[in-house]
Amino acid sequence: MSLLQQLTSDMVTAMKKRDKETLNVVRMLKATVQNEQIELGHDLNSNEEIAVMAQEYKQRKESLEEFEKAGREDLISQAKKELAIVESYMPKQLSKDEVTNIVEGVINELNASSMKDFGKVMKSVMPKVQGQADGKLVNQVVKEQLNK
Repeated sequence: MSLLQQLTSDMVTAMKKRDKETLNVVRMLKATVQNEQIELGHDLNSNEEIAVMAQEYKQRKESLEEFEKAGREDLISQAKKELAIVESYMPKQLSKDEVTNIVEGVINELNASSMKDFGKVMKSVMPKVQGQADGKLVNQVVKEQLNK
């Protein structure tokens, strides 16, 4: 089942349950996927679907961080709920240890030894963890590994 079909099915389920919060988030996600399809001019493949969901997840995570800085409790709970719904459509997120193992493998493969190789390492790691790890985490792990 494609992501678009899943979103449509979940939208119908949320309507039947009269779950307005879930319905609103699923509608936004579906609209984003459809807009991306229109922009690209074809149905999205699984990597493109993951990229769209990762972008949506990142936006909500950043919003949550801003709301926490501002002390907006009313918006924090809403952002957390939205984040959980978006997360349900994403692949399982990798732990820091799993990301570290991938980064170490890439560093060994590229014979990277210093921060000068940072760009090459990131360029090789990101496609392997696309949608499964936050870019900030990957960036942090690569810096830690190259500074050993």
